[in-house]
Amino acid sequence: MIVDIFIPCYIDQFYPETGLNMVKVLEKVGCAVNYNVDQTCCGQPAFHSGHWDDCKEVGEKFIKEFLNERYIVTPSASCAGFIKNQYSDMFYNSVLHNQCKQIQKNMFEFSDFLVNILKISTIGATFEGKAIYMPTCTSQRNYNLVNEPLVLLEKVKGLNLVNLPNADTCCGFGGNFSLKYEPISSAITQSKIDTILSTGARYIISCDYSCLMHLDGYIKKQKLDLKVLHLADVLASGWD
Repeated sequence: MIVDIFIPCYIDQFYPETGLNMVKVLEKVGCAVNYNVDQTCCGQPAFHSGHWDDCKEVGEKFIKEFLNERYIVTPSASCAGFIKNQYSDMFYNSVLHNQCKQIQKNMFEFSDFLVNILKISTIGATFEGKAIYMPTCTSQRNYNLVNEPLVLLEKVKGLNLVNLPNADTCCGFGGNFSLKYEPISSAITQSKIDTILSTGARYIISCDYSCLMHLDGYIKKQKLDLKVLHLADVLASGWD
């Protein structure tokens, strides 16, 4: 199977190793990976800033670059959910209406693709450590990702996965929210980190590096013994 991959702009710029780890896993399970070097952004930052015209321009570029019959796999539940849902408003009854529907049909978050399309539950990964899985607001409420990451993490050898109380509460990021309402965001983040620390975990695993990036800033500022990891980084561990 040949799959296209979409690497979100922030992962491309700040965490390229996560994109490479997703490729590593996809190739191990038998996929040939196609990467369009002209890809940039899905338009989500502009959309949530109220710049719909700019977002639509970026979205048009995205649709034209990925318009084919192949699955599109991304390591971002946030971006995948945005494309699957908000693109419908932007391109409704437009010249790209049908093309948009095709892109939405093809778009899959990484763990969803592995578990529900390829029917895979184990990669053969090994990772020693105590960790929590942190679902994000967008992964749950916009993409409807529920158990897929846990299905994969439960099969990682050596990983001690512990329950996170109030797992569905926000981490404080919320995209532009953390910039516009910094004091509120920081208070929410502190509460989230305190809950995570109460579990005794040393690793925070998620499917959205935007939220992990936000938490990592707080962790480093407070010099805490915690490390953030994307699901792809964990699944790519312990094998060559």
